[in-house]
Amino acid sequence: MQAAAIAQAHEHDIVLSGSWTALRLGDITSQATVISLPSKAAAVADASAIEALDTTGAWLLQKLLLRLQHNGSTISLRGLRPEFTRLMDAVTAQMGAQSAATHGADARPFPRLTHIGQHALNAIGQGIALLGFIGETTLAMAGCLRHPRRLRWRPVLYNIRSAGFDALPIVGVLSFLLGVVVAYQGSAQLRQYGANIFVADLVGLSMLREFAPLITAIIIAGRSGSAYAAQIGTMAVTEEIDAMRTLGLVPQEVLVLPKLIALVIALPLLTVFSDILGVWGGMLMASTQLEVGFAEFIDRLTKTVSISSYLVGIGKAPIFALIIACIGCFQGFRTKGGADSVGQQTTRSVVQSIFLVIVADALLSIAFSALDL
Repeated sequence: MQAAAIAQAHEHDIVLSGSWTALRLGDITSQATVISLPSKAAAVADASAIEALDTTGAWLLQKLLLRLQHNGSTISLRGLRPEFTRLMDAVTAQMGAQSAATHGADARPFPRLTHIGQHALNAIGQGIALLGFIGETTLAMAGCLRHPRRLRWRPVLYNIRSAGFDALPIVGVLSFLLGVVVAYQGSAQLRQYGANIFVADLVGLSMLREFAPLITAIIIAGRSGSAYAAQIGTMAVTEEIDAMRTLGLVPQEVLVLPKLIALVIALPLLTVFSDILGVWGGMLMASTQLEVGFAEFIDRLTKTVSISSYLVGIGKAPIFALIIACIGCFQGFRTKGGADSVGQQTTRSVVQSIFLVIVADALLSIAFSALDL
């Protein structure tokens, strides 16, 4: 078969020939650039010499004919075989539907308001799905409490090590530096009033009540929460979760509960470690900048920071752990498609976990303040 060709026999006559298929289109576009019609002319395109036509050729032919009619001219297609005519009609109808959809989307009133509404509906749908996921996880936990042998302790211990012990270096370094920063920034103000010893109040209360549990939860959300979403998301993409259900296993029991229990155990312990390193960093900076010795710092700290203040910070950690584990596993289960979806859900898990942790911290601070704790 010959390659597709288009030629202008006369001013108002166009001849189409050859095989208009994906493999035979060749330089048909460059051939069409030399064809021009008079303004508002009635031209005829002779298609009797077309030997073959597929969807790609029909689409390109329709686009070329439309381009030649830009100056008000009209082109009638004649001599096309019946089977080719049906294909051209189908392609024309599809192109018309796509064009109508595009113009319809552009012509919608209040596109910004529509965009906001779509995001609100998506958020509501995600919230409902999250509540359903929490309900399924609660039922799985109740089943394990009734039958303790169903709980897999080896994955729990593994997750305690990966989410807890392995996170000690990064949590310790950042907490230490945060204590240094708090003491350093406060020292400039305290020195002006000769209130150097009150740096222990500043570091102790800020680290134990707020900074230590919050910075630890944010680190774990970015480190372990993202790992949960990526692991479960990859299993969803490779259909391993469907295989579990086929074997009669409950995915929440196998994948979610070990991570949830491990993080509820590990995060309070990490918070205690963060408290120690944060106070130590503040103590070193107080000794360097404000000439407050270690003994004086510790003596003032024990008098200022009550047990209730210390327990307030520790009490936030299990709540943060529940949020991080639930969001990470939930976004993992919502993964669909391929590797791109895994990355998207992992990013969402980190963003949502950090956002909800900060919101929960604010609400807990208000509640503890109202309770005078």
